[in-house]
Amino acid sequence: MSLLCICIVFVPMFFLSGVARFLFVPMAEAVMFAMIWSFILSRTLVPTMANYLLQAHVHHEGGPPKSRNPLVWFQRGFEARFERIRGGYHGFLGLALAHRAVFVIGFLCVVGASFALVPFLGRNFFPAVDAGNILMHVRTQVGTRVEETANQLADVQKAVRKLIPGEIETMTDNIGMPISGINMTYNNTGVIGPQDGDIQIKLKEGHKPTEEHVRVLREQLPRLFPGVSFAFLPADIVSQILNFGAPAPIDLQIRGANLSANFAYANNLLAKVRRIPGVADARIQQSPNAPTFNIDVDRTRAQYVGLTERDVTNSLVVNLAGSSQVAPTYYLNPENGVSYSIVMQTPQYQIDSLSALQTLPITAAGNAQSPILGGIADIKRSSSSAVVSQYDIQSMVQIFATTSGRDLGAVSADIRKVIAETAKEVPKGSSVVLLGQVQTMNSAFTGLLFGLLGAVVLIYFLIVVNFQSWSDPFVIITALPAALAGIVWMLFATGTTLSVPALTGAIMCMGVATANSVLVISFARERYEELGDPVAAALEAGFVRFRPVLMTALAMIIGMAPMALGLGEGGEQNAPLGRAVIGGLIFATFATLMFVPVVFSMVHKKQGAKAAAPLETPHVAH
Repeated sequence: MSLLCICIVFVPMFFLSGVARFLFVPMAEAVMFAMIWSFILSRTLVPTMANYLLQAHVHHEGGPPKSRNPLVWFQRGFEARFERIRGGYHGFLGLALAHRAVFVIGFLCVVGASFALVPFLGRNFFPAVDAGNILMHVRTQVGTRVEETANQLADVQKAVRKLIPGEIETMTDNIGMPISGINMTYNNTGVIGPQDGDIQIKLKEGHKPTEEHVRVLREQLPRLFPGVSFAFLPADIVSQILNFGAPAPIDLQIRGANLSANFAYANNLLAKVRRIPGVADARIQQSPNAPTFNIDVDRTRAQYVGLTERDVTNSLVVNLAGSSQVAPTYYLNPENGVSYSIVMQTPQYQIDSLSALQTLPITAAGNAQSPILGGIADIKRSSSSAVVSQYDIQSMVQIFATTSGRDLGAVSADIRKVIAETAKEVPKGSSVVLLGQVQTMNSAFTGLLFGLLGAVVLIYFLIVVNFQSWSDPFVIITALPAALAGIVWMLFATGTTLSVPALTGAIMCMGVATANSVLVISFARERYEELGDPVAAALEAGFVRFRPVLMTALAMIIGMAPMALGLGEGGEQNAPLGRAVIGGLIFATFATLMFVPVVFSMVHKKQGAKAAAPLETPHVAH
C-alpha cells in the first residue's frame, strides 16, 4: 500500500506538457522504478539476509549482559533515550485525545494561517544556476562601423578585467552581423548589425557568486561607457532552454502594421517598464534608425545595357549576401557522398565605401555587358529598421528585460499593470502581448497544481478501494494540508521562491506523508475492531507506529538534505525540491503522529454513536 501511495502521485506528471514534461517525467520514472525494485528486494533479499544474519533474541532475567563493544553501548543508550521520547509522545497524544476539539481547531488554525505566507514567497519558473559564465551583449550607436565596434569592445574587456580582478579564466567576443540568414536564424543574442557584439566570460574555479559580478558590471559599465548599452543574457544551457532561445525571460511584443507608431509606443512603454522595481536590462531589440543606402534603378539606362530591375537585384544579392540566397548550389562528392554548399560572393573588404558600391559590376545570365552600379542607378543615403521581426506576418517591436533582486512572478504582474494603464495609448490595430518565460511558467504551474490535486484524488480513491471505507481514507489524507503548510514555511524560512522544482517536491511529499498515515490508521483499525474503543485504539496505534513513521520520515529527510543545501555544481537547480520535501515531511510527520489519531478517534466515536442509536429502544411501561 505504501509503495502504491508513493508511486501513484507521479502519474499526473506524465500528463504535463512543454518544458516541465522534459524536466520531470524522467525523474518520476526513476523514482517509480526505484520504489518497485526496492519493494521486490524487501520481499526477497531482505528476509533471506535476516534469516542468515539476525540472531535469536534471548531474554535475560537480570537485564542484558554487560558488553565492552562501543556499538552495543551506543545502541543501548539510543534505545533508552528513544523510549523516553516515545513515552513523552504517548503523554502528549493522550492529552490531545482528551481535548480533541480544542486540539483540532488549534491545529487547523495554524495550518490555515500558514497559507497566508504564500503571496510572500514569490514565483520563479526555475532557480538560477551559477555555472560560472557571463554572457554580455554590447550595443554601440546604431550605424557604427564594425572596426570601431571592435575597438570599443576591446576597451570594455579591459574595464571588465579591472572590475573582476583575478577571477576571469577566459574572455571571448563575437562582433558584427551574422554572415547569412541561416546564422541569423540560429543566433539568439540580438547581434543584428555591425554595432552589436557579445562578450563571453568564463570565471575561474572557486569564484565569487556570478550574480555579484553581474551586479557590479551592470552598475559600472554604463557609467564608464556612456552611449553604449549593456545587457546580460542567459549564459548556461538550462536558462537558454527555458527561454526557448530568446535573449531574456521577459519578451514584450507590440504587434501591428503601423511600425513607426509601434516604435513610439514601445519607447513610452519601455520608460515605464524600466521604473518597475526588479527590472533589469530592459531594451528594445530592434533599431529603427540604422543607416542604409536606397538604390533607385533607372530603367531606361538599364535597358540600354540589356538589364532589368530583377537582374540588378539578383546581382546585388549575390555580391553582398552570397549566391546561396538566390541560387543555392551544391557539390556532391562521389567518393564519400557528402554534399558541399558552393557560395559565390564579393569579398566584404572590397565593398568598404560608397564609391566601391557605385563601381560594383552588375552581371546577368546571357548578358555580355557588365556595367557598374553607379551607371544605371542612383544611390541615396537613408535610414530604416536594422532588423524586421514578424509574428504571423505582422511586424512587431520587442522589449526584452530580465529580473534582478525580485522574482519573475512579481515583476510580470507589475508589467501587466503597466500594459493595462497604457491600453488607451496602443496604436489602432496593434496589440501588446507578454510572452517569454512568464508564459511558460504560468502554464507549467497550472499543470503542476492540477497534478498535485490529481495526486491527492488518486491517493484517496486508492485507499478507498483498499480499506473498503470512505471515512478512514479521509482521515489518512488529513495530514496532507499540514504537509503543504510545512512546504510553505520551509520555502519562506530559506528565502526560496515557489518554482517548478518546489511544486514537484510537494507532489513527492504527498506520497510519503500518505504512506506514513496508512501505517497508523491500518493498525488503529485493527485495534479498534478488538477493543471497540476508538480513543484507546488511536492512542495505541500512535505509540506502536511511532518508530516506523519516524524512521521513514527521517530517512527521506536525511536523503534530501544534500539536495536542499544545494551542494555541488548546479546544486541550486534542485535545492527547492529538497527543501519542499523536508519541510513538508516535518509537518506531515507531526500531523501523522498527533492530528491523524485524534481525527480517527473523533470520526469513529461519532460513527459508533450513530450505530448504537438504532439499538436503543424506548422503555414502554405496562
